[in-house]
Amino acid sequence: MTDDIFAQQLQALRTRALDRHLREIGSAQGPIVDLVGKRLINFSSNDYLGLANDPQLREAAIAAIAEFGVGAGASRLISGTQSPHLRLETALAKWKGTQAALSFSSGYAAAIGTLPALVAKNDVVLLDKLCHASLIDGARLSGAIMRIFPHNHLGKLESHLEWAQREHAGKRVLIVTESVFSMDGDLAPLRELLELKKRFGALLLLDEAHAIGVIGPNGRGVAAAEKLNEDVDVQMGTLSKALGVSGGYICGSRSLIDWLINRARSFIYSTAPPPALAAAAMAAVDFLASPDGEERRLLLRQRIKLMQELLPNRSPATANRFGKTVDHVSSAIFPWIVGAEQAAIDLARALQKEGFFVPAIRYPTVAKGSARLRITVTAAHTEEQIRSLCEAIARLTP
Repeated sequence: MTDDIFAQQLQALRTRALDRHLREIGSAQGPIVDLVGKRLINFSSNDYLGLANDPQLREAAIAAIAEFGVGAGASRLISGTQSPHLRLETALAKWKGTQAALSFSSGYAAAIGTLPALVAKNDVVLLDKLCHASLIDGARLSGAIMRIFPHNHLGKLESHLEWAQREHAGKRVLIVTESVFSMDGDLAPLRELLELKKRFGALLLLDEAHAIGVIGPNGRGVAAAEKLNEDVDVQMGTLSKALGVSGGYICGSRSLIDWLINRARSFIYSTAPPPALAAAAMAAVDFLASPDGEERRLLLRQRIKLMQELLPNRSPATANRFGKTVDHVSSAIFPWIVGAEQAAIDLARALQKEGFFVPAIRYPTVAKGSARLRITVTAAHTEEQIRSLCEAIARLTP
């Protein structure tokens, strides 16, 4: 009986072209991957700097396994914190220019642990409509009053702040946004957001997941690029995109991090990530802070610029996303809006036949009717690979 219920629900997804399937990759992440026995040029990965299979990170992980083993044993508050985790957090705080940092098993865990620690019942959370699901889920778990403002709409955010000040006087108000939005690749108006935050006495949580490694000095993100680092109360990021590993982190004041150690449930009640991952992530941070890391980031900028020049300019998201740039560079995310879910799947399949792996993104990840291809550029891509993809999209798009 239960199987029949799930079968019916799955069929309902299929009829709307919304069902999803796991795809086996038989190789390391990189510009070329082996997808079920077929080699494809990979434009699906968030491995922006090509570090996921980098020898320096592999060697750091292997050395940590030899010294610390594979598993961490338990929560860091139960069985102790192994040295690689503390070294990573020290490196993150120094790199991001904050007093302290705390690492989590994933970016999702960082969000759902941090938000309920920051706000509670009768407090107010104001989220950009395009915030990642983890931020929305964290806000819901907090029990705080949640209000959504249209994407990057400063006027509506101001209206929400006035409402919160009037109707919930004395309560904590938290603004939540991303610096680079994961599906459109556009940037938040950070300076203006901070002006509103200060005027209304609110806090700001900024998720820099897709900016880290791509934008700013030594890839430190949009806040650093705009010299606004000290004005952001809570800086969230990930170790699993440009840093090439896995995990999430929060950077901020020492008191904030100490509070999270005591109140972030996803940190307190989760076994610590393997020490090898922490060691590899620290190697990635050290690389980004080095001249070689800056050279790699500059190479990524060149690849992004080439994609900007070559990608056919028919998608509204593609046409409009370059109005605001930071550090003379946009993000590495290029949405190609198709519209209908099945049409996006069909275009992704057509590109796969041409030798490209580009994912079709559909509801509920994006709004209904805005299904798209999400193209990501990395420093590991060659100019010829980018040219070939753009030519294929132009040829296959009506």
